[in-house]
Amino acid sequence: MVRATSSGRQQGARRRSRGSVLIVVTWIVLALAALALVFARAMRVELIASANHVAAMQADGTAHAALQYVLSQVDGTDGLLRPAAEMSCEAVPVGEGFFWLLVQNLEDDYTHAFGLRDEAGRLNLNTATQDMLVRLPNMTVELAAAIRDWRDPEEQASPGGAGSEYYLLLPDPYYCKNAPFETVEELLLVRGATPELLVGEDRNRNGVLDAHEHAAAGRLDRGLLPYITVYSREPNQTAAGEARVNVNDRSDGELERLLRRALSAERLSEVMSRVRRERPFRNPLDFYLRAGLTAEEFAQVADAITTSRGRTLTGLVNVVTAPREVLACLPGLEEGDVSALLARRSSPDTDLTNIAWVAEALPAEKAVEIGGLITTRSYQFSADIVAVSGDGRAFRRYLAVVDASTSPPRVTRWSDLTPLGWPLDPALLAALREGSGPLTAGRVITGG
Repeated sequence: MVRATSSGRQQGARRRSRGSVLIVVTWIVLALAALALVFARAMRVELIASANHVAAMQADGTAHAALQYVLSQVDGTDGLLRPAAEMSCEAVPVGEGFFWLLVQNLEDDYTHAFGLRDEAGRLNLNTATQDMLVRLPNMTVELAAAIRDWRDPEEQASPGGAGSEYYLLLPDPYYCKNAPFETVEELLLVRGATPELLVGEDRNRNGVLDAHEHAAAGRLDRGLLPYITVYSREPNQTAAGEARVNVNDRSDGELERLLRRALSAERLSEVMSRVRRERPFRNPLDFYLRAGLTAEEFAQVADAITTSRGRTLTGLVNVVTAPREVLACLPGLEEGDVSALLARRSSPDTDLTNIAWVAEALPAEKAVEIGGLITTRSYQFSADIVAVSGDGRAFRRYLAVVDASTSPPRVTRWSDLTPLGWPLDPALLAALREGSGPLTAGRVITGG
């Protein structure tokens, strides 16, 4: 009886021991399974992070490739940019990525446009007079005065403007710069300037009325940004890089040699006689009109003459590319004059390579008044580069400003606009993530 009881106890102990082992093993298996799940999840996160990192690097590389493409397009242009229709600007494949060169379509608030923007087609904050500045959309007299004070080397503030005595009393004080603007965004430091004034409702700067933006008076308020610049300048030389002839120089030898290319001996004597009587000339258009040249004669010498002794001409407005809002800032021009300029430059018979057509579009006195402020050439261009990886995981957006007054061209600004968000149709990213390629103009492009 005692033996039976002892044996039962031993068997019970063994069963309890086996049960404990099973429980321990079960917990170990569960712990290992949990660790495996955690590890698998960590690996998945790392895999996604790595893929995103690779996509970001691909998008950044595509953006830099786009910059090289832009430089190749403006090199050797001699101030005359190729039309956007002759360039690849939309969904351009680079490896597995794609890029767009986005530009604001000032004629349409709902359609994206692509190409490069001519900086000479805008009003230069560093050279425009106060009267010219005040003609900009939504500009006030006080802000125009403050802009002049900011760039003016003199400390004394002008009436309605602002100097250091104002800026030093701000919660975060600073001095009035009294030097030229270096970027357009620097305008936000000037008294009276606000982000709303600079970009209007177009917070992502894509020139299109997006779902989160609203139009005032049926139009997208783009702010001042599309109409102002600080980069426009050109060398005071011919497109071939030769020195220009100053028509106000008293020594007539160089001018006579130049005019001899376009005039007969009889006409040369007649024109030079008038030149000697009429000097000095305010600008090339003044010379064209008062020297009695024909449009055909002036076209042959227009690029080779000047009235300035400076090596560089800063802030000239390109009348071939400037929008209506910028042309309206030129002194003395009324709405009808601006319309006449726009109509003349759109005519297929107009030679846009020189400014003689301006004198034909405007009354003589108005043409002369703006003759020293305009040009038909451009050497600085900005590119709004939007680059995306082939799988649509990442994108980069940069603003590049390039100076083509030298060869090779120079990059004078490279700013990251990626924080502004994706500026194009969201369907483009969706198409890439689905593996069907980017959409453009209603079709799908198969990229390489």
